[in-house]
Amino acid sequence: QVQLLESGGGLVQAGGSLRLSCTASESILRPDYMRWYRQAPGKQRELVAQITASGYITYADTVKGRSTISGDNAKITVNLQMNSLKPEDTAVYYCNAQRIVAGRYNYWGQGTQVTVSS
Repeated sequence: QVQLLESGGGLVQAGGSLRLSCTASESILRPDYMRWYRQAPGKQRELVAQITASGYITYADTVKGRSTISGDNAKITVNLQMNSLKPEDTAVYYCNAQRIVAGRYNYWGQGTQVTVSS
């Protein structure tokens, strides 16, 4: 079973930075989308940032201007650099890789905790 392995979460003070990384545990077909989601306690999971196979990037309004997603579609890696962190960024962050054409899949990471203290 393919796993997406996340790293880089932790505890940081408000205004600080973190870099989350995600990579696949084995070789898989190139994804069409690589994403970062987050879920705060008592809230629904929300999309934070997405990068497509062609390199098109979108961000949630809540992180736009403070976060940068980058990835290597061939190596199945995706990173999320988060700056100027706020307490409301506290959540479990999940990596997602999806392929919607032949050989489709939708893989998730186990989640990494990000806690921002005020």
